[in-house]
Amino acid sequence: MSPWKRPRSLRGIALAAAALTAALSWAPGSAAATPSTSVPDKNVHAVAFEDTFDGPAGSAVDGGKWQIETGDNVSNHERQYYTGGNSNAALNGQGQLVITARRENPNNYQCWYGRCEYTSARLNTAGRFTQTYGHVEARMKVPRGQGMWPAFWMLGDDIGQVGWPNSGEIDVMENVGFEPSTVHGTLHGPGYSGSGGIGAAYTLPGGQVFADDFHTFAVDWAPDSVTWSVDGNVFQRRTPADLGGKQWAFNKPFFLILNLAVGGYWPGDPDGSTSFPQQLVVDHVRVTTSNTGRITK
Repeated sequence: MSPWKRPRSLRGIALAAAALTAALSWAPGSAAATPSTSVPDKNVHAVAFEDTFDGPAGSAVDGGKWQIETGDNVSNHERQYYTGGNSNAALNGQGQLVITARRENPNNYQCWYGRCEYTSARLNTAGRFTQTYGHVEARMKVPRGQGMWPAFWMLGDDIGQVGWPNSGEIDVMENVGFEPSTVHGTLHGPGYSGSGGIGAAYTLPGGQVFADDFHTFAVDWAPDSVTWSVDGNVFQRRTPADLGGKQWAFNKPFFLILNLAVGGYWPGDPDGSTSFPQQLVVDHVRVTTSNTGRITK
């Protein structure tokens, strides 16, 4: 997949989204709990970033933590226009952020294909928060329907200097509406970007659908290692050995991104079966680290 068009609200940041071909669905059991009589853990867990989205209903996100991008995206052929303020990204008064995709164009927004057909929102922590290594997670309920493309992901903070994909991209979670039971996790970097990204998929058992409930999507990120999980179930681990000699681009600071795209090369466009509005509901985003440099949960 081609890199993102430079957002109009972010000078020096060119963003990229992922398209995957790999599919893997396995979930080993979790490790046994540590007995309460054990020696106290000296590996102190610290919260490096957290947003629980507390605030009055209708409020915009905390501008000290997030910036909101605006504009369209020709590179992926997405159909939405990302709006600013609280138009499509607002707190619901119940400790959650709601990113809403609507079939509308109240301000005559113009997109790569002409007059925009949809609005939505995308926000990131560039210039506010970056992190190297840790446990990165978001608890979310994804939307449903053909053409929906929610994502929680990260980009290398040096993207303004080296560009994409040299900056590196870690997709913690992506879902496309035609796969309601499956999410994807992917690495993109120099020589393994777009449809050549290194990744895998996780599928809920028994025909369950992600849009029916909240789930926690996470990566445990350490030097030369990224491990993905859904609700604590690990489904892949990647190291430089998976890159066939290509450059590992993930031992440096990254920033966080949340967005809900509508349409595009990978998910395809909405059709007559897609109802609007659709919502990505985010309960929390949290990054934890430790005093030893080890990843934490």
